[in-house]
Amino acid sequence: MQTQIIGVRFSKIGKIYHFDGSAVRDVQVGEHVIVDTSRGKNLGEVAAVLAQPPPRPDEGWRRVDRRASPRDLLLKQSWQAKQTAAMIECRARAAELRLQGVKIVAAEYNYDGSRLAFLFNTENEEKVDLKSLKRDMQKKFPGPQVELRQIGPRDVAKLLGGMGACGLETRCCSKFLTEFSPISIKMAKEQGISLTPTEITGMCGRLRCCLVYEYEQYVAARKELPKRNKRVVTPRGEGKVTDVMPMSNTVFVLLDNDERRFPVPFPREDIQPWDELEALRRKSEAPCDRHESGGCTCGRDRKTPGGTDAKSQEVQPEPNPARVEKKKNEGRETRGNHKQYPPRRK
Repeated sequence: MQTQIIGVRFSKIGKIYHFDGSAVRDVQVGEHVIVDTSRGKNLGEVAAVLAQPPPRPDEGWRRVDRRASPRDLLLKQSWQAKQTAAMIECRARAAELRLQGVKIVAAEYNYDGSRLAFLFNTENEEKVDLKSLKRDMQKKFPGPQVELRQIGPRDVAKLLGGMGACGLETRCCSKFLTEFSPISIKMAKEQGISLTPTEITGMCGRLRCCLVYEYEQYVAARKELPKRNKRVVTPRGEGKVTDVMPMSNTVFVLLDNDERRFPVPFPREDIQPWDELEALRRKSEAPCDRHESGGCTCGRDRKTPGGTDAKSQEVQPEPNPARVEKKKNEGRETRGNHKQYPPRRK
């Protein structure tokens, strides 16, 4: 029997993890299940039921134990109501210990209260010794198993939410992004975006996640367009490329014969590279180099750069007068020996 793989997420906009759902064959998207994770039992929501299972991981699939009961959902709600108070207690204790650069972002209880995780962030993502803080929190909350988990600045922005730097009411990370893609400054350069830090930096202090949205489309479009400062041929004459608009497939060209010296937009179909046309012209005017010994059979005689046959430009030797006179006499004798026929009758 084929293993049924389902996707489960543990937060509203969280990463989807795959589990073996053989124990709940008829589970539907939107239902809640109890699964076995690396941090113990947890309650999650079914986000997808995969028709074709993905490649099996090396450690194997973790299994779904059962469906979540109404009691499990009530337990989760009751423990979630205590998370804010636990976070305030941890922040106060961190301030007493004078832990510089440590920011307690959130506290998360397990669905049954067996685990309590404090999520924190540090300046420059440096490692900080928090053994004393963990020990004090374990004494403060003796029931659950306490752990401290460090998260990055993007995860902090996702948890806190708020308005984005672009003006959206809800940030992309808090609205639909389940995973963070690697982003580099090259993506901003490829799209022609200003490299001013305030223009490309998000509220988390990192490069904006939206830089990756159209990056592949820009790369594919630029491969079909000439680069800046390249010479091109347009229907209005030759010129130099000053700018390109990949999304509209348009090229701005500064024409040589334009007295205004103002770039003119042209669609990609009307642009031809000048260097390619020049190479074709030179190739058509070059002499045939396929037959070194003469007797060209490719339909292309040896030409000179001026376009005339090379043989016509060769210096011919002066004719011998005696030989010319002899050929003339032979021609007269031949014409005189022709047989005379009577005239035709009408």
